[in-house]
Amino acid sequence: MTTRRLAAILAADVAGFSALMERDEEATFARIGTLRREVIEPRLSEHQGRLIKTTGDGFLIEFASPIAALRCALAIQADLTNNPDALRLRIGLNLGDVIIEEGGDVYGEGVNVAARLEGLAEPGGILISDKIHREVEGKVEAVFENRGEQQVKNISRPIHIYAVHVAGSQSATAAAFPDPAKPLALPDKPSIAVLPFQNMSGDPEQEYFADGMVEDITTALSRFKSLFVIARNSSFTYKGKAVDIKQVGRELGVRYVLEGSVRKSGARVRITGQLIEATTGAHLWADRFDGSLEDVFDLQDQVANSVVSSVSLKLEQAEIERAKRKPTESLDAYDYYLRGSADLERGGRPESDLALKLFGAAMDLDPNFVPAIGQAPRCYTLRRTNNWADDPRRETAETARLAHRIREIGWNDAVALSRAGFALGRVVLEWEEARTFLDRAVMLNPHLSVAWQFSGLLKAYAGESQSAVECLERAMRLSPLDPGLCGMQTATALAYFVGGDYAASLAWADKASHEGPTFLAAHRMVAVNSGLLGRIDEARKAASRMLKIDPQSRMSNLESHIPLKRPEDFAKYAEGLRLAGLPE
Repeated sequence: MTTRRLAAILAADVAGFSALMERDEEATFARIGTLRREVIEPRLSEHQGRLIKTTGDGFLIEFASPIAALRCALAIQADLTNNPDALRLRIGLNLGDVIIEEGGDVYGEGVNVAARLEGLAEPGGILISDKIHREVEGKVEAVFENRGEQQVKNISRPIHIYAVHVAGSQSATAAAFPDPAKPLALPDKPSIAVLPFQNMSGDPEQEYFADGMVEDITTALSRFKSLFVIARNSSFTYKGKAVDIKQVGRELGVRYVLEGSVRKSGARVRITGQLIEATTGAHLWADRFDGSLEDVFDLQDQVANSVVSSVSLKLEQAEIERAKRKPTESLDAYDYYLRGSADLERGGRPESDLALKLFGAAMDLDPNFVPAIGQAPRCYTLRRTNNWADDPRRETAETARLAHRIREIGWNDAVALSRAGFALGRVVLEWEEARTFLDRAVMLNPHLSVAWQFSGLLKAYAGESQSAVECLERAMRLSPLDPGLCGMQTATALAYFVGGDYAASLAWADKASHEGPTFLAAHRMVAVNSGLLGRIDEARKAASRMLKIDPQSRMSNLESHIPLKRPEDFAKYAEGLRLAGLPE
């Protein structure tokens, strides 16, 4: 049988638990037992709290009174602060309706919010919800630091949070008189710090390798103008220290932290890396890399390239997801850009219409907002490729205008140059200007997968088969798990097609059609190559799939889909589709 009741919930966990366990499991468990017997249980008895359960390094506690819950939390933290050898706890408090099971366990949003607040608290700190704050203000001797509304994981609405400090303490003074040299607000774009990698080898000689890895990754990330990257000198103040990621995020003012390690065994070395959202502690990405120390610097470059491409992609995805959680009325130019990007990634015509409106709204708010100015031409490219343009002449002129605006104000932004440059070639047919844009993008950021991808596709349109294949190989190496991988594979198929290798082209087109079952260009390449190779049944099946994806596919509108520069390439392309039976 279950019941419901209003309860004050206290969630606590041990700071740095994983690191403590790695160093000494038995001693850590013994210390947690001592913490429970000598601090937690006596204070619960004093303040009428009920220990619901323990979870290894955590405690979940119920109180009938919010005042009793906060007084108990303050007493526990005071006990631990007065003992320099004690473990450090993070504590979160929330008041809410909870479900009580027959065995005494407790569930519900009241518990979930408390657990999320505990996850955001600093070691030795207490965070409370606004519900608790309304009940205890003026009734408990403490200083309440208003930290505003924050979005927490798996909770749909923002939570208004207060940090609680013992009256008269150093932290209370800091809360009442914040240091103006340490602004609380995060940068207005994705922010990241790369921490020193741990040398797990037991070999001090490998320290240089780990440090060099961090320097390379930091430098590479800094080339992304859309990122705010903490300088190496600041990140290296944490070298050799046991760190708390959430505290690092607060101290450096960043939303994301990249950490890693290096382990050497004989002539082999293994490097691991993981990307963490500092505000929540959530792990967004992790990978490992193995290689030989004989090619130590080649391996270092490989890891830096892979980490940077993966991290930059994950950062953009994480920022887009964060923007989706924001209420509509709080949108600004950056959020319009992110929402437009999310719609554009869905790939449909209605989404492309909405994306254009969102990019336009971003540019209305900030006429010099380079990311939106660069993303809109990409939207026009998608519309031209899929024959969605309502007014092709107007969209061509607008693409040219936006691309030339990027030349004026975004000449040092590799991402914007890549998107605008490709649109100049694909939509406006300004081939040489497009190549100038893309060559500069690659020069500015050689780790940027999309720059290599668009450069390769543009070269394929121009009939430069070998050079196109090399660019596209580089793009896929930089971003092997890219959501747009089917686009890179289709471009590679086109590169082999213009080189006359229809069998290789078909192999890549088959990969692309399986990777992106609704990606029209991939099925078109399957139809073309199957027809030219005499595999008519396969060609006709591919043409049938094309017509299911786009019933308007016809030979008569082929030029809008594939702007091949050399007449002989276009003639072969059209021949393959006619053999596949595409209607005129």
